Amino acid sequence: MQICIPVEADQGLDSPVCAHFGSAPAFLIVDTDSLACRAIPNNNMHHGHGMCMPLASLQGEQIDGMVVGGMGMGALTRLNAANICVYRAEHQTVRETVEAFKAGTLQLMLPGMACSHHGHGHP
Repeated sequence: MQICIPVEADQGLDSPVCAHFGSAPAFLIVDTDSLACRAIPNNNMHHGHGMCMPLASLQGEQIDGMVVGGMGMGALTRLNAANICVYRAEHQTVRETVEAFKAGTLQLMLPGMACSHHGHGHP
C-alpha cells in the first residue's frame, strides 16, 4: 500500500511529519510493505486560504491513503472525492506514523476534524 505523509524535510523514514498538509514543504510517499520512500516537493505550499489543491503536486502518483496532522475541509473533500482515505497523524516521524498505520491505530479524519484556518490549532 502507498501512503503519503506531508513532511517538514526529506529525511527518509526519520522525516518530521508536518503539522498541516497544505503548508508542507514536501510529501513522502511510503510503500508500507517495503518501507521504500521518496519525496515529492509541494509546489502548492504557498496558496491562499481555502485554495489548497492537494492533488496538484501529487498528480500521477498512486496513493492509497494520506496521513496528515491537519488539513482544511476543501482539501479533505477533494482527497475523499478522489477515493483517498485521510488519516490523522499523531506521531512525530514518518517511521512512527507508518508503524501506527500498519497497526491500524490511526484515526480516519472526518469532516468535523478539518481545520477552519491555516496554522492554528494543529497538533
